[in-house]
Amino acid sequence: MTVIESTIENTPARTDLCKAAPPAHPRPEGHDRYTISEVVAFTGLTAHTLRWYERIGLMPHVDRSHTGQRRFSNRDLDWLAFVGKLRLTGMPVADMVKYAEMVREGEHTFEARAELLQRTRRDVLERIAELQDTLAVLDHKIEFYADARTASERV
Repeated sequence: MTVIESTIENTPARTDLCKAAPPAHPRPEGHDRYTISEVVAFTGLTAHTLRWYERIGLMPHVDRSHTGQRRFSNRDLDWLAFVGKLRLTGMPVADMVKYAEMVREGEHTFEARAELLQRTRRDVLERIAELQDTLAVLDHKIEFYADARTASERV
């Protein structure tokens, strides 16, 4: 069994994948409609990125005001937080769009969505293992230089 397989087997599966992380900035209580500039402030994303997400189908069906301005909801902000986590996993945008399409299609896509997230989870665990190996190399080199400095100070 490889290190990655062992890590995958010994890392408990999270069952709360649909729960979004708490918002980076507190949202006004009782408020559920936000302008694009407010969403930019909450998320750190640019207005250009938010419009692009909407255009490619990653952020569809954003409500509009009577003047045509986008009005984001708390649910939209939760979705954006989840998309941010998917971005951190390194998931390709095409897969994020595919996932979003499956969410819109409904419950019959649960299995396909789970498979996509499980594949992404395996990729993340592989990257973690690579980073742990890299960290071990760095620690070894740091220890080497600390020992070398101590030895030269004794001379």
